[in-house]
Amino acid sequence: MKGEQIPYKMLSQDAYSQWLGIEILECEIGRCKVAMTIRKEMLNSMNKAHGGISYSLADTAFGFAANTHGKYAVSIETSINHIEALNEGDYLVAESVIEKVNNKLGFNIIEVKRGDELVALFKGVVYRTQKDWEE
Repeated sequence: MKGEQIPYKMLSQDAYSQWLGIEILECEIGRCKVAMTIRKEMLNSMNKAHGGISYSLADTAFGFAANTHGKYAVSIETSINHIEALNEGDYLVAESVIEKVNNKLGFNIIEVKRGDELVALFKGVVYRTQKDWEE
């Protein structure tokens, strides 16, 4: 299966990302850009987006980009810095770029933005299995 097609297959099988309303904006080998809009049911008790929402968007971008090399890649370590509070109606874009990849590991940086404003920074490491993505 061509690497650029893998994130679309992943999204079609990912009920949680579909519930979030995530859409793929761009995808190429080693990079994926996704987006979503924050809805009311995603807010916490302070009427701000729950931290798990931006985390989930970034994690989806991370997983999609990591798998574009054609092998199943699974997360082994992630972290996020929440820089700005997010509100209902905010449109977020997360772009994952593979910074380094070898036979077993991939290292990604994911920026989450609201317009031109950086609102979260996510870092992740994947383990690259030997299993190929198939159509």
